[in-house]
Amino acid sequence: MGRKIFALLFVLLAASCGGRDTTAPRNLNDACAILDQRPHYARAFKRTERRWGVPINVQMAIMYQESKFIGNAKTPHKYALGIIPMGRVSSAYGYSQALDGTWQEYQDATRSRRAKRNDIDDAADFIGWYLTGTTKQLGIPLTDARRQYLAYHEGRAGYSRGSHNGKSWLLNVSSSVGSRSILYGKQLAYCD
Repeated sequence: MGRKIFALLFVLLAASCGGRDTTAPRNLNDACAILDQRPHYARAFKRTERRWGVPINVQMAIMYQESKFIGNAKTPHKYALGIIPMGRVSSAYGYSQALDGTWQEYQDATRSRRAKRNDIDDAADFIGWYLTGTTKQLGIPLTDARRQYLAYHEGRAGYSRGSHNGKSWLLNVSSSVGSRSILYGKQLAYCD
């Protein structure tokens, strides 16, 4: 009987360790509440700001839009005939919703072979790396969350071609990202 109880406790302990940050923070409209609830997010965002110069509010606004701060976020499934699962819409995964190829590019460029998309430190660093590259290539300021998001979503080449201009829904989303960045920036100025 003792072995069964030990085995059950081990399974419960292992299960509790694997569930970190698979749910969104409670109040997504309050940057201070997010960082209070998840202090490791604050450390990750500050480290990225120091390394890449990307303001915390911009990182948070993009991460909110991409995953709602859920570490194992995935794109929806595609279905054939409305019922047969055909895989995911894209390979986007994790906090930053980075695609497989772009994540590989990030790992190569930063020599971060062990980086994981479901790790807040790595995902924040990825956003910093990508946005900094966008600033260098396209001249979009790191503080311009709206245009940075358009280039993040469409890719730099797509943004250069203006692929976002024909997508009114995406223009609305990018405006929301810009507004959320401003909101988070105002809130972060008053966090404890």
